[in-house]
Amino acid sequence: MAEAHQAVAFQFTVTPDGIDLQLSREVLKHIYLSGVTSWKKRAIRFKNGVLTGVYPASPSSWLIVVIAIMSTMYARIDPSMGMIDRIKTSLPFMTVQTQTVLSAILFATGLWLSFIFLLRYILKALLSYHGWIFESHGKMSFSTKVWLSLVKLLSGRRPLLYSFQASLPHLPVPSIDDTINRYLESVRPLLDDEQYKQMEIVANDFKKDPAPKLQKHLKLKSWWATNYVSDWWEEYIYLRGRDPIMVNSNFYTMDLLYVIPTHRQASRAANIVHAMLQYRRKLERGELTPLRALGIVPMCSFQYERMFNTTRIPGIETDFVQHLKDRKHLVVYHRGRFFKVWLYYGGRHLWPSELELQFQRILDDKSEPQPGEIKLPSLTAGNRVPWARARLKYFNEGVNRASLEAIETAAFFMTLDDEAHGYDPENIRSLDLYAKSLLHGKCYDRWFDKSFTLIVYKNGKTGINTEHSWADSPIIGHMWEYVLATDCFHLGYTAEGHCKGDINKSLAPPTRLQWDIPKACQEIIEGSYMIAKGIADDVDFHDCLFNEFGKGLIKKCRTSPDAFIQLALQLAHYRDKGEFCLTYESSMTRMFREGRTETVRSCTCESTAFVKAMEDESTTVRQRLALFKKAADKHQNMYRLAMTGAGIDRHLFCLYIVSKVMGIDSPFLKQVLSEPWRLSTSQTPQQQLNLIDTQKFPKYVGAGGGFGPVADDGYGVSYIIVGENLITFHISSKFSSPETVGEFQTFFLSATFCEYVILTNKIKAIHYPDTDLSCIKCKM
Repeated sequence: MAEAHQAVAFQFTVTPDGIDLQLSREVLKHIYLSGVTSWKKRAIRFKNGVLTGVYPASPSSWLIVVIAIMSTMYARIDPSMGMIDRIKTSLPFMTVQTQTVLSAILFATGLWLSFIFLLRYILKALLSYHGWIFESHGKMSFSTKVWLSLVKLLSGRRPLLYSFQASLPHLPVPSIDDTINRYLESVRPLLDDEQYKQMEIVANDFKKDPAPKLQKHLKLKSWWATNYVSDWWEEYIYLRGRDPIMVNSNFYTMDLLYVIPTHRQASRAANIVHAMLQYRRKLERGELTPLRALGIVPMCSFQYERMFNTTRIPGIETDFVQHLKDRKHLVVYHRGRFFKVWLYYGGRHLWPSELELQFQRILDDKSEPQPGEIKLPSLTAGNRVPWARARLKYFNEGVNRASLEAIETAAFFMTLDDEAHGYDPENIRSLDLYAKSLLHGKCYDRWFDKSFTLIVYKNGKTGINTEHSWADSPIIGHMWEYVLATDCFHLGYTAEGHCKGDINKSLAPPTRLQWDIPKACQEIIEGSYMIAKGIADDVDFHDCLFNEFGKGLIKKCRTSPDAFIQLALQLAHYRDKGEFCLTYESSMTRMFREGRTETVRSCTCESTAFVKAMEDESTTVRQRLALFKKAADKHQNMYRLAMTGAGIDRHLFCLYIVSKVMGIDSPFLKQVLSEPWRLSTSQTPQQQLNLIDTQKFPKYVGAGGGFGPVADDGYGVSYIIVGENLITFHISSKFSSPETVGEFQTFFLSATFCEYVILTNKIKAIHYPDTDLSCIKCKM
């Protein structure tokens, strides 16, 4: 649209009398407004950059320091101990009075900057203390109270998104002894005595050599780099993988569970996109409030930077993440066609009503796809090397290059889907089909390389498919909470389901992207599609809404809800398989700068003892309760260790990378990194922003999201604790594996939780006899 404006704004004709220049006032007005908006944006970014750069101080504190220094000088007191006089000697060609004032200002500025660095150092030292996280829930020691007061005092009153970045501590490197001991403890319940003795020998050999050598290099990196894990994790776990990222890496996020604000597809898409643009504006300006544990301890915000305007670019050996700034268009996929939609008009975001008009134009477009266009996105769903080669050969010039560039430089990608999905209480498989659609769709109607693809179904339901390399699920979840709350409670819809506001029919319509795809390229596209379809068809999904009880009852039992669910998963898996397995639970390390995740190994000696007791009819409720409490406490402690940089797997992963770079062969590290995670779990965060009062609006809750199975013969389990009385599970496995049957997993999970209700009743009867839980029933 901007190019069209310029073409119309400046027209000229050559006449015998000279050049006749014709200008369009209306278009020039829009160009002027765009320029004003751009400069305003720069000014706001500069202001917020200054505020972030001097945090925890403020720009006004500089003036206070200058006035204080000047005042002492007029009182003939030299607080600089002669430094001001030395500065004056280096300022020639000025009057004495000018030298005095300027040298005082320079000294005050230096003193002010030193004070800022001192405050940051003190705050970083305070944030390096993690004793508070190991204290019992509801109890706080005097030292922790003092610590929290100091952190709150130094944190300022109105921090911006990136204010704390310079004050966050670096992720510490655990000692070799601690990591090896924790690793051996984690595999003990999975090995028999002979296997465990052999593992001890291999681990102790590694501890003697080459572990000390590898550790020295890793510590050197930790001193030099901002985070000793994150860059290698992104490169080697995500970007160097040559297998398809669809299902294997990307994950999905669902819409509101019970509510569809409007059934008009174009209207819902318009409100969602407008809310995303509002979020992006706050993000680019750094105006979002940083997340803080206990409302005080800050979390790292670096992952937010690449949420928009970001694409994963395929390469022969490795991919790379391309992040741009100020992208002003969106690419929409509908029925095999690509459309470019401009998001700005006259220097402002398009209003929801204007976006609705544009999206409705796309839905009404009857044009046919060009040859090879329908399944073109399947290149991003297949193996990475064929996609990288095809990109270099067939998309490096002409219309193909221009159209691909439009996609890769777009703010994000959106699919106007021709299917209807969502939760239907009358259809037990509705959530399963919804999950599969979000995770892989038809294998050719999502651009899996974009930072995220927004999917809007024809019944108004929405969801997101996210590329994993740039960030983890809490980051996209943060944006999604803001968008859903803005959509439902701020933007809203008319009685007919349309977006509010006037319609500007003078907007130029969306532009069809043009392609010239030869037969050879179409064959590559078809090959990628067939590979992706094989993966998609093999994924079995079962989503479960557990509403017998939730967080409220669990907390009454003085137990961590996460530990409670993890123990239930161990019991469910044991009933399903008859054995225990290596279990992955994702934990965050965002209390450290550029921290991402760490692994909690949920299968422990304590959890297996509890599971065996639950299966042994001879054990009493008190015995089971004692084992349950011990297992839950163990899990909580492991989770806390992972959060505070004392995990197992990221340290071993980095030691392995160092060993490969140094050409050192380590049988121990090879074995550790080749162990399959047959039960991979993750909790989706909820209510990070608290924009929706779920007590007042209980229907406005999200269903969370999920991911594909990590191991061919394993399960992927994502769960979200919704409010006080609902837990949702997203369970994935593969049809091709005889070891995994999703129906059995869902059944055993439900049975396990129902048995937990019975156990919980007995626990409450023992410890809280006045509490009546007879209302809880088992629907088996």
